[in-house]
Amino acid sequence: MLLFSGDTTGDQNRERKLRVVLQRVKEAKVTVEGQVVGQIQQGLVLLVGAKTGDGEKDSEYLADKCVNLRIFEDLEQKMNLSLLDIKGEVLVVSQFTLYGDTRKGRRPGFSEAMEPKEAERLYSKFIERIKAAGIKTESGIFGAKMLVDISNWGPVTFILESG
Repeated sequence: MLLFSGDTTGDQNRERKLRVVLQRVKEAKVTVEGQVVGQIQQGLVLLVGAKTGDGEKDSEYLADKCVNLRIFEDLEQKMNLSLLDIKGEVLVVSQFTLYGDTRKGRRPGFSEAMEPKEAERLYSKFIERIKAAGIKTESGIFGAKMLVDISNWGPVTFILESG
């Protein structure tokens, strides 16, 4: 099932870099102030960071990519199945530190990270898009200090970017 076909006509010169760190998991949960706010079984943990200039097309593209990426093993142990195929679940966690710049000095800079209000809007759109595919989707709380427990299965981890 494709969520977004992605007509990028006229958009080819624009650098789009919404970033997702995707981990295949057996289970995962996120806790805020001692309370579990999101928990899943087999599926994906998606750590999402937005860069200034990212838009809804970036969010749609990556939601589609995550749902349809064939990274789960079939009966022959080949990565041939998507999240949809295995009826997996998703835990989405906002992570602005994905745009931390550590090239200079010893303290990361975050000048490329999107302003929080707009980043939260894109984060919400990303979650809505995954839910629209019929995927059980849980999430952390945007901007909160979170404890994320991830049982990475494989381990399998990919870094995805729009653009």
